[in-house]
Amino acid sequence: MSKVLVISDSHGLTKELEIIRERHLKEVDLMIHCGDSQLMPDDKAISGYLTVMGNCDFGGGYPMETISEAAGRKFFITHGHRYSVKSTLMKLKYKAQEVNADIVCFGHSHVLGAEVIDGTLFLNPGSIRLPRERLEKTYVILELLVDKIKLLVFEVNGRELTDLQREFVL
Repeated sequence: MSKVLVISDSHGLTKELEIIRERHLKEVDLMIHCGDSQLMPDDKAISGYLTVMGNCDFGGGYPMETISEAAGRKFFITHGHRYSVKSTLMKLKYKAQEVNADIVCFGHSHVLGAEVIDGTLFLNPGSIRLPRERLEKTYVILELLVDKIKLLVFEVNGRELTDLQREFVL
């Protein structure tokens, strides 16, 4: 089993990113930040996170999108603002098909959500700074099992929101 932490839209927070990284460092194999950290790539708070550029990240240094792999599953990571994710996942779905992604991680809308579309898991971990449609400031850990993916949702303080736990079969 492999675990992947996914976080997004921290908008300048540093202490929280460091605490979350240290809390899960020994249990996860990959830490993804889906953009809008508003931190420079050499900031120690973002160290250890595979990070993409969001629409509020200025100064460059991050890729607009990237691809990674964990437990034999291909991740496509983007912020989402160039794919109109606030209104539709269609453009992102086409990109996922183009790169043959199993899991798509994105942010931008600050809305926690996960759904499988045509065999691909689309995941937005919400925001640890300014969540929308929920009060909780959230991030996610995916447990990549052989036959399924388990989604665990955490508040910024580390408390698991067990009622939001889900399982997906791709």
